[in-house]
Amino acid sequence: MSELEIIEAALFVAGRAVSLEKLAKIAGKPKKTVLSAVKELIEAYSSRRSGIEILDLGERYVMQVKPEYSELMREIAPKELSAPKLRTLSMIAYHQPLLQSDLIAMRGSVAYDHIKDLIERGFVKSVPCGRSRQLSTTPLFADYFGLKRNDPKAIREKILELLRSQGGQSEISHWIGKKTIIVTPMYESLMDMCGIKEYFVTNAYSPSKEEISHLLEADVVVISAGYSDTVRQYCDGKILEVHSTTFEDLIDALNLLVEELPDEVDLKTVENNIKKIRETRERYVSSAVLIKKKVKPATKMVSRIVNDLSLGISADGILIAPDYGVSKSGVKIEKGAQILIPTHRSVEGDLLQRVSAKYDSILEGLKKFDN
Repeated sequence: MSELEIIEAALFVAGRAVSLEKLAKIAGKPKKTVLSAVKELIEAYSSRRSGIEILDLGERYVMQVKPEYSELMREIAPKELSAPKLRTLSMIAYHQPLLQSDLIAMRGSVAYDHIKDLIERGFVKSVPCGRSRQLSTTPLFADYFGLKRNDPKAIREKILELLRSQGGQSEISHWIGKKTIIVTPMYESLMDMCGIKEYFVTNAYSPSKEEISHLLEADVVVISAGYSDTVRQYCDGKILEVHSTTFEDLIDALNLLVEELPDEVDLKTVENNIKKIRETRERYVSSAVLIKKKVKPATKMVSRIVNDLSLGISADGILIAPDYGVSKSGVKIEKGAQILIPTHRSVEGDLLQRVSAKYDSILEGLKKFDN
């Protein structure tokens, strides 16, 4: 059996992009040898009259139906399972019979939609069990995934065998237990504040090809509030929108992650950071008591900080605006502003430092007017 045949079989079975590293592991050959074989396969499929092609996605390769034949195949092709749905199915298959309530506790509420789809496809059956329902795989599941019989023990052993070959214990944990978490760069420090160790940092708003592949496999994506529609086109998992304007926003974000990711967060770390945030806020609120000047917030964001500091508001007060220039509607926000608040793109540091910078800009600016 040549490496060419092994690689061709691996790409055929995978049904998705496979990395060069994984192909090398499967073939038991050096990357250089495998790369040469992949290029030979790509050339072979390109030169023959075939409805199949192999695409190079940058050290990741996928075998697929050529675009001109995709519509013809739509009627007979099985609907592709997204990575999050496949993860849900893997957990049902591995832990079966599994209570639906236990699965939701492990996977989050987004799994309700996964379960419904898997039942409709015929891969999973659901029967009443007390106040919950009991989930298990069907004979169709065994047929579809090439298993001889729908035996829970045999399925569990097969899953472990496949996962060990792909990446050992980390791969096993990934597919049958732990969630895949993605955060945008700004919220990386939020993970540290929660004690979450395993996550990916990705530009979820305008992702590259590689970043899209990460988003497709994500169970949970943490983003700024207001961007869920943009991110949803790349992600089938749960999207957590968080605010980060005020200190209270940070506390709400931490509490949200505790609620949604109870197995991943470190409660002691969260408690310590919430205490630190509250102490920091109190210092700013105490400083604001001495300020007599009234202000005029230019935006809702500014109003939230001003209200948190209990500053006086007046139509002819000192105009405070964010420094992002022009709003989405084309209005020049900064025009006439006497104090500018730095937005996240114009200040560095972790989230606590970024929020503090907003409060600093207001208090320091107002102190100058008082003087």
